[in-house]
Amino acid sequence: MNIGELPSIELQMSLLLFVALGGYLLASRINQSAVVGEILIGLIVGPSFLNLITYTDFVQSIAALGAVILMFVIGFEFNIKELSNIKFGIIGFSGVIIPWICGYFIAVLFGFDFISALFIGTALTATSIAITANVLREMCLLDTEVAKAIIGAAVIDDVLSLLALSITADVASGSFSYTGIALSIVKQVGFLLIAGFIGIVFISKWIEKIDKTRLAMKNPEFVFIFVMMIAFLFATLSEYVGISAIIGAFIAGVSFNGVNLKHSHDIEAGADFLYIIFGSIFFVSLGILVDIHVMTQEAVVFLVVLTIAAVITKLIGCSIPAKIMGYSGRDSLAIGFGMSPRGEVAMIVALMGLTMGLIGQGVYAAIVLMSLITTILTPILFRNWLFKKEVIACDLENK
Repeated sequence: MNIGELPSIELQMSLLLFVALGGYLLASRINQSAVVGEILIGLIVGPSFLNLITYTDFVQSIAALGAVILMFVIGFEFNIKELSNIKFGIIGFSGVIIPWICGYFIAVLFGFDFISALFIGTALTATSIAITANVLREMCLLDTEVAKAIIGAAVIDDVLSLLALSITADVASGSFSYTGIALSIVKQVGFLLIAGFIGIVFISKWIEKIDKTRLAMKNPEFVFIFVMMIAFLFATLSEYVGISAIIGAFIAGVSFNGVNLKHSHDIEAGADFLYIIFGSIFFVSLGILVDIHVMTQEAVVFLVVLTIAAVITKLIGCSIPAKIMGYSGRDSLAIGFGMSPRGEVAMIVALMGLTMGLIGQGVYAAIVLMSLITTILTPILFRNWLFKKEVIACDLENK
């Protein structure tokens, strides 16, 4: 890198941070998920409108770092005990399989080849734990049974979605074979189990011991820095064994959830600050990548069909099993709609498909917009229909 390039990179970084954090503040101001405001800002400053920032290699690198930190923070939403509830497992499993199959066949109907269709199907599988939990918290519903069902199923849903993403990426990078899929599953599950076991049983206990040392008492930031170092080590190891770095970061977050600290700075709070910065850059970059000028009439039709399918498949895959297992009609619908926000995982899938040349700009834009629409739809339905009375009571309580 020569000196002449530095001002350009510094300008890109400064402007990117400015618009990313501005998007976060905008979302807070209009009472929406931060994801919404950040992607909207990315759309405005990107090729779709002002064309102030383009998706360069530099932006891609910073955004990739944001994705790793994002998945680390999401890992803190994961409680390993929630996997023990068989109801959540059934809802989560059904909520992945049905959208994956439906998304695949929709893509095939629109003329996509096998690998591209597989990526599009994978984009429909995930539920955003962070977005769903945030919506429930804002409405004072986190302690309800339906909230526990939504979050518990979403946890399992996301783990299975990450598994689906890993399988899809492996299939895309080589020749398709059932043996390859089996090896991918074994590799993925093996890494999840080994890394999770080491993180929960050994490293988390080690962190608590470090917290009691004089070094940690004198430097309360020491434990947080150590944890982030381990998180990036997990991300590195996952890439080394052929799995996406975001999965390693996710497992690190899961491992350190529940660590009890007495003298050190709170890990999750520190990670949240990193997420606000680098996660914001990631979501803004997703908006920058979208160029609405490439949205042909066929792409718009694909967007409409994909969005409808995204909601209906979660309703079928999650609401029906919930109803069969004894939840009320309203709670079953709430579980289905609560599982509908695709959020960050779908966008990561779309980004991976675009960078690998498996989908075009039009399809990428359709998947990002689908994720955005489903993210906005859930709080609207919860606030104005399913939990209207509860929301009113919550608003009065918070005044």
